Amino acid sequence: MRVLVAPDAEPIDVRDAEALARTMSALADPVRIQLLSIVASRGEVCSCELIEPLGKSQPTVSHHTTVLANAGLLLGEKRGRWTWWRVDPQALGDVRRALGGSSA
Repeated sequence: MRVLVAPDAEPIDVRDAEALARTMSALADPVRIQLLSIVASRGEVCSCELIEPLGKSQPTVSHHTTVLANAGLLLGEKRGRWTWWRVDPQALGDVRRALGGSSA
């Protein structure tokens, strides 16, 4: 994904704009931003461990994790009844670079 915001950046193409819009849309919710932050801070977390800190029901947590996963920001692995989530560092790096920041 190309840099979107920088003085010397080339204009973003349609494909990259659509991908970035999907990602930004997924992040345009305070619960999802908080959820992503929790997962990033722990490295990997079970869906069952997101209910209490988010103060949301299991179906609501499931909805938000699905939105983030569909946007490519979270990777999930089903273990028994629950899904364990981790952040996709490549996807976060792509967002940072697109906004003109460092991928570190």
